[in-house]
Amino acid sequence: MAKRAAQEVNAGSMADIAFLLLIFFLVTTTIEKDSGITRKLPPIEESEEDVIIKQKNIFTVLINKNDQLLVEDEVMELKNLRKAAVEFLDNNGDGSCGYCKGKKDPSSSDNPDKAIISLANDRETSYAAYISVQNELVAAYNQLRNRRALEVGPQKGFSGMDFIKMQENYGDVRWNGNKDKLKAVIDQIKLEIPQKLSEVQQ
Repeated sequence: MAKRAAQEVNAGSMADIAFLLLIFFLVTTTIEKDSGITRKLPPIEESEEDVIIKQKNIFTVLINKNDQLLVEDEVMELKNLRKAAVEFLDNNGDGSCGYCKGKKDPSSSDNPDKAIISLANDRETSYAAYISVQNELVAAYNQLRNRRALEVGPQKGFSGMDFIKMQENYGDVRWNGNKDKLKAVIDQIKLEIPQKLSEVQQ
């Protein structure tokens, strides 16, 4: 009996199929991105003199490994942190700040330029708690800057525009106002209420 020749498998289209599958998986696969906090570091100032900071000008915020908040050696809820930070920054203890509306408590910060917020967290602090505290502290700065922008803005021709809106308009290519003048106002507010947020890890 004659042997029949085995049929050959046509593998010519296998490369095409593999290529199509590769494209399909590349298109449909989502790649997770690492998110972080954007921070612009201040320029390095070469100074031979030691800077002396009074303890009353430091607002200490601690987050422990259980995500509990300790502000100025007292337990505090997250919802009260922004108000406490605003009161500290806006205190005007030495009376040198003409735009501050604080209590002028001599035991608290002298003015926004000298006030420093020190944020310390434990290595086991959760990322969510850390970000929540960061948001509240940055919001305290923005609250004061927004108030100052609404005071300065009308004098410079930017009525009804808070600090956040000023920054948005400055970065918007479609905004057709005077960007140089707006930048000067933004820089003035940043100079009057500088964001001095020091972060340390315990």
